[in-house]
Amino acid sequence: MRKFANLLVWMLAITLLPALAWAETEAGGGGGSWSYALGAGLAIGLAGLGCGIGQGLTAGNAMSGIARNPGAKDPMFVPFIIGLALIESIAIYALVIAFILVFK
Repeated sequence: MRKFANLLVWMLAITLLPALAWAETEAGGGGGSWSYALGAGLAIGLAGLGCGIGQGLTAGNAMSGIARNPGAKDPMFVPFIIGLALIESIAIYALVIAFILVFK
């Protein structure tokens, strides 16, 4: 439980750092709203977390399936790669949304 609490604190700190940087530029007279930076940080942070979990589960289950039935390696390879590409596209969409929010 302690490791999860430490991980949660680090995730929140990394997610909120863009908001602090944006607030600093706004105090200097430039920049936009800090809420855009917070939204961008959350978009990237949560998408990265979700995609990392999804890719880990996908790769783990594919390796488990190959270990149980080595003959299924070739038929499983293409769906595995397509699944990973679709999972990664979610992270790319989040990156685009974050750029839209930051440069708004």
